[in-house]
Amino acid sequence: MARFDVYAHPDAALRKNTPFLLDVQNNFIDRLDTRVVIPLRSASLYRMPLRDLNPAFEVDGKAVVLDTAALAAFPVRELVKRVGSLDAQRLEIIAAMDCLFGAY
Repeated sequence: MARFDVYAHPDAALRKNTPFLLDVQNNFIDRLDTRVVIPLRSASLYRMPLRDLNPAFEVDGKAVVLDTAALAAFPVRELVKRVGSLDAQRLEIIAAMDCLFGAY
């Protein structure tokens, strides 16, 4: 598992609105049974996302928005299907987390 990897949401019922989970945990903390993830929600759910807090991306052909305020620990055993990486967008993702935690 690597920071900024994207996984298909394991719950089929939730996948319609939240198709993906983004791993944002430090790569060096790999002994835990959980990873810190941020939901990537369908862009159609957001009329006016907050630019800095909710950056938009395309993953696996789907327009999604990072729901930074909903970050959570998620069991590693459920993060099974890796669908890509947002490592190239790391600066936007880190800025969104900084916005959430007041690092500005």
